[in-house]
Amino acid sequence: MDEAITHFKVPVEREPREVCLGPDGSVTHVARVLRMITGRWKLPILFRLLAEPSMRASQFMRDIPDISQKMLTQHLRELENDGLVTRRDFGEQPPRVEYGLSSAGRGLMPVLMSVREFSRDYPETSG
Repeated sequence: MDEAITHFKVPVEREPREVCLGPDGSVTHVARVLRMITGRWKLPILFRLLAEPSMRASQFMRDIPDISQKMLTQHLRELENDGLVTRRDFGEQPPRVEYGLSSAGRGLMPVLMSVREFSRDYPETSG
């Protein structure tokens, strides 16, 4: 077999039902992470912060086409509340605020890169 199969790349042990579906189970944790990154602009924000460790809101506005100031602010706040992004206020006038990935955000990026590779390995099929 020439093609690599994902479960051969990442060995996963079988889990009992309660470990998968219980209140502290795999489904709960994965669903929590998916909720954290769900939103039209959250992934573009996270990937921009991976490429550029510290960014101001105006840079996001230039780099991410079609994002509104309102949605940028909302998604940055949600990412900050979920612990994926840090906000640094310099306390200056005019105000200067920069955003960066937190340690949790940096820890999430290899997972997102693995998802990207999965998508490349298994392209969409029509029908």
